Amino acid sequence: MDGSYTTRSNVRAASPARKARRLPAPRVWPVTANDFYAILGGVAFLIIAMWVRHGGLNELRTTSGIFTAAGEISALYGTYLVLIQLILMSRSPWLDQVFGQDRITDAHRWVGFGAIWLLVAHAVLTTVGYAMGIGTSPVDEFFTLLTTYPYVLWSAVALLLFFAVGISSVRAVRRKASYETWYAIHLYTYLAIALGFLHQLFVGVDFTTDQVASLFWIALYVISFGTLAVFRFGQPIAMTWRHRFRVANVVEEAPGVASLYLGGRELDQLPVRAGQWFRLRFMTSQGWFRAHPFSISAAPNGKYLRFTIKELGDYTKVLQRIPVGTGVFLEGPYGAFTGAARTKARVLLVAGGIGITPLRALLEELPASRGNLTLIYRASGPEEVVFRREIDELASLRGATVHYLVGRRGSREMPADPLDPRSLRRLVPDIQDRDIYVCGPTGMMTRVLSGLRWLRIPDKQIHYERFAF
Repeated sequence: MDGSYTTRSNVRAASPARKARRLPAPRVWPVTANDFYAILGGVAFLIIAMWVRHGGLNELRTTSGIFTAAGEISALYGTYLVLIQLILMSRSPWLDQVFGQDRITDAHRWVGFGAIWLLVAHAVLTTVGYAMGIGTSPVDEFFTLLTTYPYVLWSAVALLLFFAVGISSVRAVRRKASYETWYAIHLYTYLAIALGFLHQLFVGVDFTTDQVASLFWIALYVISFGTLAVFRFGQPIAMTWRHRFRVANVVEEAPGVASLYLGGRELDQLPVRAGQWFRLRFMTSQGWFRAHPFSISAAPNGKYLRFTIKELGDYTKVLQRIPVGTGVFLEGPYGAFTGAARTKARVLLVAGGIGITPLRALLEELPASRGNLTLIYRASGPEEVVFRREIDELASLRGATVHYLVGRRGSREMPADPLDPRSLRRLVPDIQDRDIYVCGPTGMMTRVLSGLRWLRIPDKQIHYERFAF
């Protein structure tokens, strides 16, 4: 081995086992989605109750007061949504367990947009209310507030930063921007929150007129930032320090696809399930500040973690030639795309392209008896089929059925949609009685999930993960 890159022929690859080794499972948190919604609703009620408590209703006696009151309420709930964003960004394991990363990502998107528009409404409504109260134009009042009122300029900068983050999250923009650019822009969220907090601290009605409300809001900030500090920073640092992850090997799997094997200390004590993913940060001069998400592609075995990476850009190309021995900082494991979500004895796995990685690990780890496990693997060409030898070996060992759907859609050998509802039911006649795990390109997943709902598969039996990198 030359210390930088190896091929399958001169390194031992993952050895599929008939039964995956039992390792510590991630902690199961005693919370439900209803618990989370109840907490959010209770805090929202307390926010408006305290606004009423310190005289908010008195402002509703005049038209200008109504605008000002609406601006105050918009500010309070806009700030509340920003703090919820912090908790969503914390990658808390109990949120991960209850909702899964896809639902958290969707919530993060809409909560973020909601926060921005509420803060915009605060600026507009407050300016109009003040202007009406003193008989001046909103434009003149805006510039007066911006140049003479304490900390308003800071809040304006914070709002502009929130706008930049929001624009970068629009799907059309997100598709064109690199992951590194998107990630860097999102870091400005923390600066925007800090500036907004100073504005609220010194001029916010809750902080300046009600000590109980001040303590309440400070507690919300402490809880939000504390959750972020513990799960986003503290837990990954502690885990990486304990296990001392290193690149143990790099193995070519297919053209443009390579597997990274990570070794370390006490990996038999690392709580992780097949189907979960980590954010990897390689300790090199060009990699330590970049964190990218990758699913494990082999069931945890206490000896190594395997990640399989497809070349999708300059950075993933570099990762495929990372030197053996390089230190790695891991964040995770994340994701509810695991066997713990299963509700039926029988399981169908549907993979597209490099989306096979978490499903290959599930194929190895899920409890199996003959006929209970079926894998459908869709690829545009033979060169895109990854792990074929391993999959065939696992299928033989575990009594699983595998269907390879290889070829370009609409070609002589492949229908226009080989994963439409009728095709799925033909390949898996008992699909109604199975849990279905789906992972692959966005277009494929959209079609498959739509088809499963057309087949009236209950949502609780459908599990999916959008494979990004």
